[in-house]
Amino acid sequence: MGHLSTHVLDTAHGCPAAGMQLSLLRLDGDGATTLRRLALNADGRADGPLLDATQMAVGRYRLLFEVAPYFRARGLALPEPPFIDVVQLDFGIADAAGHYHVPLLVSPYSYSTYRGS
Repeated sequence: MGHLSTHVLDTAHGCPAAGMQLSLLRLDGDGATTLRRLALNADGRADGPLLDATQMAVGRYRLLFEVAPYFRARGLALPEPPFIDVVQLDFGIADAAGHYHVPLLVSPYSYSTYRGS
């Protein structure tokens, strides 16, 4: 059964990005609908799937990771504006029965992502 998950690692501190806020949106034409907004748990993960098997649908999606507010809450002094404020990751789900895992490795000055397993 398909589902969508994420995991965020804070590479500046070498730990999960506990408390980072994120939003999941579905993209439709020129618009976007917010499906979920949440804070990551102590492991840098959502407490459950971002989309479970009943919610999975083929289409285009966007994850918004609120990076600068997370690092400021950790006590880092960031410039204004910060180099990375919000990481916007647009991706597609082509198989609603598939498992899509979208990890993010992030610091105040860099990030990377990939389709995980």
